[in-house]
Amino acid sequence: MQGLFDFLKKYSYWLLFILLEGGSLLLLFRFNLYQGSVWFTSANTVSGRVLEWESDFLSYIALGERNKDLMRKNLVLEQRVRALTELLDRAEHDSTYTEMRQSELLDGFGMVPAEVVSNSVNKHNNYLTINKGELEGVKPEMGVVCGTGIVGIVYLTSPHYAIVMPLLNSKSNISCCLRGTDYFGYLRWDGRHPLYASLGDIPRHARLKEGMTVETSGFSAVFPAGLFVGKVTKVENSEDGLSYKLQVNLSTDFARLRDVCVLTTPNRVEIDSLQQKIESEK
Repeated sequence: MQGLFDFLKKYSYWLLFILLEGGSLLLLFRFNLYQGSVWFTSANTVSGRVLEWESDFLSYIALGERNKDLMRKNLVLEQRVRALTELLDRAEHDSTYTEMRQSELLDGFGMVPAEVVSNSVNKHNNYLTINKGELEGVKPEMGVVCGTGIVGIVYLTSPHYAIVMPLLNSKSNISCCLRGTDYFGYLRWDGRHPLYASLGDIPRHARLKEGMTVETSGFSAVFPAGLFVGKVTKVENSEDGLSYKLQVNLSTDFARLRDVCVLTTPNRVEIDSLQQKIESEK
């Protein structure tokens, strides 16, 4: 307490000066129109600048979430653009293919936007790493897509990252079908060219031609039916001669892959439970 008294005594003149100065400024701006308007304008300018800085800061903080939302919307829009393009090309030949079917493909699937942080395309078994993991709800066996088509399936996860097995992996085995037909097979990569894969197990009685669209069959909980995979560029016999093997030009350019989305389905636990029961009965 004595220290406080000593401080007030030592700086009493300065404190009195500040008090009188503040009072005089208050009277000046309060009862003089010109000075008051100057003060009001200056105060508004300063407060406006402060509010602008605050708004910019809050916008910067929200950039991450806004970017995620834009990635989700971008993925859906790119799928719809591709669907509309194909719809226009096929309008005179296939009246059963509609825009509504394509735009409903991802219904029931959640999307976790992610970025590719590591990738390879020149190995026999390629893998890629994304910057989202278990903390964002990413789990093994979830499908991964991009705006131009499918990418692969989540293989391993950690809290913040995930390893994805892309189509460019000899162990990859994706169920696909030919659009407009009931024929389906399994898409595999032979380790040669990063732009092409093979669709096998197509029956010999199937009527095939180059340019046919290959899409996901929907025969698993990983991908919905109808996601674009690529176009048939060559039709040839399988090694055993009992079926056809189709060369497919993949729609996804893995060498330039950057933004992806992980697909999550709310019914995955139920589906996995049923599959485990089937396996246990074997």
